[in-house]
Amino acid sequence: MTELQIHLIPTRTHGRVLVRPATAAPIRGVVVGFHGYAENAAIQMARLAAIPGVEAWTLVSIQGLHRFYRGRSEDVMASWMTREDREAAIADNLAYVDAALDAVPRDTGAPIVFAGFSQGVAMAFRTALRGRHRAASVIAVGGDVPPELLQDASSRFPPVFLMRGARDEWYTQPKFDADVAALKAHGVSIVALVYDGGHEWNSEVAEAAARDDVGRAGAIERATALGPPGSHRRRGAMRPARFRMPKTAPQAFRSASASIRQQHTKKRAATN
Repeated sequence: MTELQIHLIPTRTHGRVLVRPATAAPIRGVVVGFHGYAENAAIQMARLAAIPGVEAWTLVSIQGLHRFYRGRSEDVMASWMTREDREAAIADNLAYVDAALDAVPRDTGAPIVFAGFSQGVAMAFRTALRGRHRAASVIAVGGDVPPELLQDASSRFPPVFLMRGARDEWYTQPKFDADVAALKAHGVSIVALVYDGGHEWNSEVAEAAARDDVGRAGAIERATALGPPGSHRRRGAMRPARFRMPKTAPQAFRSASASIRQQHTKKRAATN
């Protein structure tokens, strides 16, 4: 029997992206959401919008390219990828998210927070580390860190807020503990939190992203920046205006701003 040949053919398709412009001024940044398997962009947008004090942030919810009907219903759901042709799917997804963020009206110097749930956690991490738009931080709920990123010694993770439900049967405590240990081995600034729930993004997750104790622990450090993420200023170069976080912003975001200013001051002292 003649051996079958597999051909991967690049093609153009259209992805669905939901955007909710910031409703409070001044606009402080962008939160980009990635839904889980058999969910859609509207579900993840509702989660982001439920974070207390997020009005000063533009919200973007990106839907996976692989759509399908849920059971026999007319509800359109999506997924990000399967194990088949994995590397090609990852490349397609990264190019898609890059294009989506290129199309979102925003200040290109504003911080970007990537927030994923379940299958969307891998997308949040991959986009943060491998996409063109580097992240100020990652919020990961109910999903593990992509192994190829942990195995790559050159990976430079932004600060990470990692969460799982205490009764989550998919993202188990051993997996969670392994991810925490691996991220710490990379020197990542991480806050790890187990909340009351199963495999879900519930009200406790939204509240945890905003409440004081998580913020002070560094849940979303560097969620605001004195310059574009990943930029390096030379001595004597033009400096951006001082950033001030509004009182309406989530506490985790406000705490991040103070942390960055302290780190920036130390760096300036070290280079002067």
